[in-house]
Amino acid sequence: MSRKRITRRRFLRGMVGGAVATLGLPLLEVHMGTHGVALADGSPFPKRFGLFFWGNGVVPQAWVPETTGPDYELSYLMEPLAPIKDRMTVVTGTGLRVDNIEPHWSGMSGVLTGQPVIIKPSGGWTMPDRTVDQVIAEAIGGETRFRSIEQGVRPGDIGVSYNGPDNPNPTESSPFALYDRIFGADFREPGSDAEPDPRLALRRSVLDSVMTDITDFERDLGSADRARLDQHLTSVRELELRLQRLAENPANLEACIRPDRPESDFPDIDGRPQLQALNRAMCDILALTLACDQTRVFTHAVTRPLNNLLLAEATAGHHQLTHDEPGDQPMVQSIVRQIMGEYTYLVETLDSIPEGDGTLLDHCVVLGTSDISYGRTHGLDEFPIIYSGTGNGRLVTGTHIRSEIGENTNELMLSLMRAVDVLAPSWGTDAAYAEDGFSPIEV
Repeated sequence: MSRKRITRRRFLRGMVGGAVATLGLPLLEVHMGTHGVALADGSPFPKRFGLFFWGNGVVPQAWVPETTGPDYELSYLMEPLAPIKDRMTVVTGTGLRVDNIEPHWSGMSGVLTGQPVIIKPSGGWTMPDRTVDQVIAEAIGGETRFRSIEQGVRPGDIGVSYNGPDNPNPTESSPFALYDRIFGADFREPGSDAEPDPRLALRRSVLDSVMTDITDFERDLGSADRARLDQHLTSVRELELRLQRLAENPANLEACIRPDRPESDFPDIDGRPQLQALNRAMCDILALTLACDQTRVFTHAVTRPLNNLLLAEATAGHHQLTHDEPGDQPMVQSIVRQIMGEYTYLVETLDSIPEGDGTLLDHCVVLGTSDISYGRTHGLDEFPIIYSGTGNGRLVTGTHIRSEIGENTNELMLSLMRAVDVLAPSWGTDAAYAEDGFSPIEV
């Protein structure tokens, strides 16, 4: 195939049942010229990883508990976490060792990719690589209908999950759309005798058939186009796996039930989002999504970096308050306490679902973190980290662990990844590079 024949109208082709099947291509540079514990069958319960993310950080002097160890006392900002204290661990004193060149986004990039944010020559920024949830999803998410689920609470928010530079995963912020996507017509309850849709096999065979045209096509592509094509085909392969899972009889997970569909909308009230109601509707659906093994990896952004939401009891937007509120910033602290209450709700919901001899939470690791430490200064030291669940007994819970020497936050991230069976030799780059985990949290 000559290079001049690679046009935007080029398709990958194959044959299905004597008919031609085609798969469209992504936009490539060559198109743009030079400018451009155990289940019933004895297998262990699956491990799950979740990211609970909030924007604008904390107030460190009100965040860090005064004592350490299992008998520590919760700080003022952590008091809403009291119901789950024995199921979570607080880690303080670590820092992100990336250049703080873009407020909020440097921290988000540092904690979620282990690397500095990339500033574009044309202006703006981008994440430098896949985020941690997507690295984990590649390792443990392929056996489920959805390799990962990305959800948020505010419509239109840019998510915090990325497949690579300039490639954010779409974030679902509607409880109704999330419900229909997961528990709609394609959902089959465990042990169901319902026959799968016969169209699934045909759709899968169409996707399989076009793969025979790939090798010849790739020969005439440059390295950047090959990377784009690979990303495109990866999405196709993920769709194949989803179709395969839809056609299979799901495992008989006893805790799996189809939840009730949300009943009403959640409009803002006097300019204030119904943060609690929205968050809890999304968490209820998410918990049963995990219980039904529809996914094993999720990101849940209760608020985004740099958000300026007008939340309960606040007289101004969240981000504005982090800079303008004087003194100890009582309204900022009230907002953080509200968010900690929502983390507690998610964890309690997971812990309420029986699974084997324990609960769904026992087979999870749910990381809670933000984009900065102190909102007023955009600091990256004293970074806020909490997590819940042991990952099937791999992690310590019920304690406060403090780093007195400002250890690399990426050491902790590496330990969390390894706890859910991601065989990562290292995490991060340059000063943020880590090849050893954070041993105090490891069992």
